[in-house]
Amino acid sequence: MHHVAALEIRSRDTAPMDTSPTTPVPPGPLASLRSHKGRGAASNPEGRFESIRHQAEDDSWQHALLDEEPLRPRTEVTEERARSVITRNDSPDIAFEQAINPYRGCEGCIYCFARPSPRSLNLSPGLDFETKLRAKGNLAEVLRADLAKRGYKVSPINIGSNTDPYQPIEKRWRLTRAALELLAECHHPCTVVTKNALVERDLDMLAALARENLVQVFVSVNSLDNHLAAKLEPRASAPHRRIKAIRALAEAGVPVGVLVAPIIPALNDKDMEAVLAQAADAGARCAGYTTLRLPYELKQ
Repeated sequence: MHHVAALEIRSRDTAPMDTSPTTPVPPGPLASLRSHKGRGAASNPEGRFESIRHQAEDDSWQHALLDEEPLRPRTEVTEERARSVITRNDSPDIAFEQAINPYRGCEGCIYCFARPSPRSLNLSPGLDFETKLRAKGNLAEVLRADLAKRGYKVSPINIGSNTDPYQPIEKRWRLTRAALELLAECHHPCTVVTKNALVERDLDMLAALARENLVQVFVSVNSLDNHLAAKLEPRASAPHRRIKAIRALAEAGVPVGVLVAPIIPALNDKDMEAVLAQAADAGARCAGYTTLRLPYELKQ
């Protein structure tokens, strides 16, 4: 299966931007012993191509840390200059042929299949994936050039196949917004997948595209349990906010569906019917699902 993955991007010398005042996690095995509030991963394991491995061992001194406040890793965003932003796939079980991802890395979900993707940058699929993010600052410029290439064939472009286009850093960078503005200008069809209610910010652009039958939005909701969502998806919108986002999109005339994804056997499969019922009541027109997939380093 050829799943969609982000293209490699050439990085310019740009200082990373800290979006949180909290203390970074130091290197070493102790960093993997405590969970981190607001983060999906509790560790930062090496990628599968690394020749050196670190493993935490109990030396009987761990009890000394019990009364200490857990360290909270910072989010760092580095701007990258993309050479191309459209990725393509020929997989028969993926419903789109083209995709763009405004960011590499995501403040998202512990189970995300895309976590191994930054290995070319020597980053971990653990905390690195959700704290050391890359923003494609020239996304709109390069996308315009890609669409203008001789021989370009129009087919719907999916936004958010590898990382959530409305993750928290989108509030500042607005790269998803820029992509939607360009696609609307070009009357180009697209689809959007997200777990975040920030999608409501772009209702004006999405409604304009919807009036030309050029867009469909999918909101991912795999449980209505706030406690479970806080563990699996700590920086995504709460489940009830995603249901409200579905309602807002439907009321604005934007075709919207719900993705009950991923289904994790014995954990959230019991919630599927309740999610479908609430999403349908909110105005979702269609539904889909996937089961949990843990490639490469995620198997552990």
